Amino acid sequence: MSETFQRGGGPAVTYDEQLVPAGARGAVQSRSGEGTTTVMLAARGLEPNRVYGAHVHTEPCGDEPDAAGPHFQYAPDPVQPSVDPTFANAQNEIWLDLTTDETGAGSAESTVAWTFPPDRRPRSVVIHTDPTSSEPGRAGDAGGRVACISADF
Repeated sequence: MSETFQRGGGPAVTYDEQLVPAGARGAVQSRSGEGTTTVMLAARGLEPNRVYGAHVHTEPCGDEPDAAGPHFQYAPDPVQPSVDPTFANAQNEIWLDLTTDETGAGSAESTVAWTFPPDRRPRSVVIHTDPTSSEPGRAGDAGGRVACISADF
């Protein structure tokens, strides 16, 4: 599914038009089977030569950045927001940090050793301002939410 980022709602929303201009494009694909899940994120038209954090989130995109809820975690952290590296890590969440080239295009792929539970499916991928931290007390933090793509996982 490929979508165009726009202001004010829709399947792909920009919250910061300097970093993700309206008209930029994003695509999310996923596949699950045999105990693994792979998610791919591709974007073009973003700010060139920049590293963005990106993660799979629990809720669909909305008018406000927080609408997408927290990161999807296979084993949910009982303490929210989750910054404990025991839960906020690239094996329990899906991290898709990407680096754009000189044209503003970039992509990322993540494979985890689990499949989405049928009763708990994520609903979006959120692009953040900064690369994802893995430090205790900041684990999973990637700064502000600059864009979101709703996805059917």
